[in-house]
Amino acid sequence: MSVSVMILTYNEEMNLPLCLASLKWCDDIVVVDSFSTDQTERIAREACVRFFQHKFEGFATQRNFGLREISYKYPWVLMIDADETVPTELTEEIQSRISQSNPETCLFKMRRKDYLLGRWIKRSSGYPTWFERLARVGRVSGVQRGHGEEYQTDGAIKSLENCLYHYPFNKGFHAWLEKHNRYSSAEAQLVTLQSPTQRKIQDLWATDTGRRRKALKAIAYALPARPLVMFSALYFFRGGIVEGRAGFTFCMLRAFYEFMIDCKIREINRRERSLPL
Repeated sequence: MSVSVMILTYNEEMNLPLCLASLKWCDDIVVVDSFSTDQTERIAREACVRFFQHKFEGFATQRNFGLREISYKYPWVLMIDADETVPTELTEEIQSRISQSNPETCLFKMRRKDYLLGRWIKRSSGYPTWFERLARVGRVSGVQRGHGEEYQTDGAIKSLENCLYHYPFNKGFHAWLEKHNRYSSAEAQLVTLQSPTQRKIQDLWATDTGRRRKALKAIAYALPARPLVMFSALYFFRGGIVEGRAGFTFCMLRAFYEFMIDCKIREINRRERSLPL
């Protein structure tokens, strides 16, 4: 298959074997590691994939390193995380689309399915959210947005129908909480840098799903009791209530994540005024 794969890792001994098993079709796999302290490097080298290490400063920065500093066998790179897998139907679609794409097509975005307790949490996870993950080498660069990322290109952006599979809790709830502690700090910093003029209500009706999502997010941060609102929205209105224990667990964790962001926004505001916490 004429596409390379870049995998980001940090202490992924639990996830990397499953991820690599879904990539048996690929003969050019690169692991960009953030100096793991577990068996990630051993697993990667035993799988005979190329292994690089780079200090992690953000997902976009890490992928930019991979796109700019590493040479690939093929002109297209699929960018995934170690807790994601690539199902057969997505593999086949990628092959078909890139073989038919014109030179001006430089980036493909795709959705992913989040799993918890063995169940696809379609409703409460906020599906569908789109991610730019299939890039033409030399024509794409990333920009960090809080703990998230966006990718820019001077060419056309297309969409894929099939999804990545995502297992965000596979390393354990403790690992999820540690990671989202970092994410909430980055998100709080981003929110405090935004001015009210950036909260464009008209973007709620934009045709671009990314712009609509940003507008909804900006408005949500202005709501009182936002974590409770988030839980209610995901559990009752989005349908997490019909997803059993997985749905309830996910909604509670998402509400706690939003609570951490709110706490850290208040902390930043008080620190700026030299007030004690």
